[in-house]
Amino acid sequence: MTNNDILRRIRYTFNFDDSKMIAIFGLANKKVTRAEISDWLKKDDDPAFKELSDIKLAQFLNGLITFKRGKKEGAAPVPEKRLTNNSIFMKLKIALNLKAEDVLDLMDLAGFPMSKPELSAFFRRPGHKHYRECQNQMLRNFLKGVQRKYRPDK
Repeated sequence: MTNNDILRRIRYTFNFDDSKMIAIFGLANKKVTRAEISDWLKKDDDPAFKELSDIKLAQFLNGLITFKRGKKEGAAPVPEKRLTNNSIFMKLKIALNLKAEDVLDLMDLAGFPMSKPELSAFFRRPGHKHYRECQNQMLRNFLKGVQRKYRPDK
C-alpha cells in the first residue's frame, strides 16, 4: 500500500474534508495547503498526482492521534523519517484508542480473523524473536475493518 492509499482511506472512513485534513496536519505542527492535499489524494495515473512522503504521513498520523485523543503533555512527537506498515498500524491503533480485542473485532469485520498472538507480533520491537512484519494485506484488511465500523454502508 502506498502512503497516498492510506491517506485516501482514512479521509474516506472519517469523512474528512480538506479543511479538516489541513487542521489535522496543523495539530502536528505541519502547515499544508489545500492544493498539496488535493495532489496527494489524486489517483496514481493523474498528471497532478504527488507522492506522499513517509515523514508527511507520519505528521498526519501524529496529528490524527492528537485530534482523536487530545494533546499530550510535553514535547510534540517527532515524525519518523521512515514508516513501516507496523508503525502505521500502531499509530492508527493509538489514534482510535483500540485494545487488542477491538483490533481483532475489526479484523473479523473485514473477514480476516486472526489470533491475539498473531496480532501482538506486529506491535513488538524489530529484532524481538516473535516480531512479525505487517504485510500490505494485513494493513489493508485493518483499514477495511475500520471503515466498516466507522463508516458502515447504508
